[in-house]
Amino acid sequence: MPDVIRLILDDHESFRARFAELEQLRDDPTAAAAVWAPLAADLEVHASAEEQFFYPQLLKRVEDVEDETEDAVSDHDEIRHGIRRAAGNEPGSDEWWAGIQDAREANDEHLAEEEADDLAPFLQKASLEVRQEVGEKFAAYKREHAHGAGLDYSDTGADQYMAEHT
Repeated sequence: MPDVIRLILDDHESFRARFAELEQLRDDPTAAAAVWAPLAADLEVHASAEEQFFYPQLLKRVEDVEDETEDAVSDHDEIRHGIRRAAGNEPGSDEWWAGIQDAREANDEHLAEEEADDLAPFLQKASLEVRQEVGEKFAAYKREHAHGAGLDYSDTGADQYMAEHT
């Protein structure tokens, strides 16, 4: 059974690599669009899976992580804003790249904070069994929503999320 921490970190590595790949494709909008479309979908699937399975368990098992969780959900919404901004524009256009840059900046900030403030304490407080149970749900969700299937990239809303989960 997969450990949710490993699954999240594997996604983080993939996101970093694909954003770096996009930078190499600025002169080839067709190739850049071919990289961006699945990356945008994977960012949404990952964020939605975290909100559904990881963050509720983090809040349950680690003390004083409410602010970090709220910030993480806000980060997810900022990433979504960038995705939607890019989606509304012609691939290769300045505005399309600006949306990607918005998503990348929000994602970079989110990954660094999540790895330090959320994953590390969860690793300390949650048993391997719990991490594997959450990992199994996380992985199943990702399979069910492969390529963003059934997801609409709408904001979660940090305030509403926290009201529902605390």
